[in-house]
Formats: sequence, structure tokens, C-alpha cells
Amino acid sequence: MSLKALLVQDLKEAMKDGNTASKTAIQVARSAVLQVEKDTKVTLDDDAIIEIIAKEVKKRVETLPDFEKSGRQDLIDNLKAEIEVLKKYLPKQLSEEEIEVIVKNAISSTGALSAKDIGKVMQVVLPETKGKADGKLVNQIVKKLLG
Repeated sequence: MSLKALLVQDLKEAMKDGNTASKTAIQVARSAVLQVEKDTKVTLDDDAIIEIIAKEVKKRVETLPDFEKSGRQDLIDNLKAEIEVLKKYLPKQLSEEEIEVIVKNAISSTGALSAKDIGKVMQVVLPETKGKADGKLVNQIVKKLLG
């Protein structure tokens, strides 16, 4: 079953169960997917859908501190629930140790020696970590190992 079909099926189930957080999260993800398809006039494959869902998760994670400052526990709980719902559609996320192994392999394969070679290393690492790790974290690990 494609990820797009799974989203539709899960949306129906969330609506039947009255699960507001799941319904909202899935609707936002589906809406983002449909918007990209409409804009590009291309039917997206599962990898592209995973990228879109990862962006939606990232948006929510980045806004979480602002919600926590507001002190509105109901909004914080909803946001955390949406993050968990969306994470179900993403591949297993890599740990920092796993990312370091990938980065070390990329450094040795590219012959990178200093921070000037970050671009070369990132070209090798990003395709391997796409959808499985946050690009910001990957970049920090590359800088740490090359710096």
C-alpha cells in the first residue's frame, strides 16, 4: 500500500474514532502532499511524501518551544500528539552514533581533511540520511568531525 493511500485510510479511521490530533495531523500532511502535486503537476512517490511529512514534523518541533513559553498545556499536548502521529509515517530515525558512522565513511571516501570540505562530505551523506535524520543535526556532526 502506498503511503498516500495509507494516509487516506488512517484519516478515515481517525475520523471514525474521533481522534482529533490524528485527524488534524493527517489532514495537514495530506494537504501538503496534494498542494505539492498540484503545483508540480506530478504524482509524488513515497520518498517525496516522506520528505513532506518530515518537513511537517520539523515545523512542529521548531514551534514547540514557543508553545511551551505560552504555558498553554492543551496546545502543547496537541502539538506533541501531532508530532507522534506524523512520525509513524517516517522511516526509523538514525541515532547520532549511526550518523557519525555514515559521516566518517563519507569523510574517508571523499578524502576530506578540513572544514573547507564540508560540501563534499554533505553531498555523500545527505542521500544516505534523507528522511532518516534532520539535516541540521547531520551538518553539526560533519562540522564537529571536520573541525
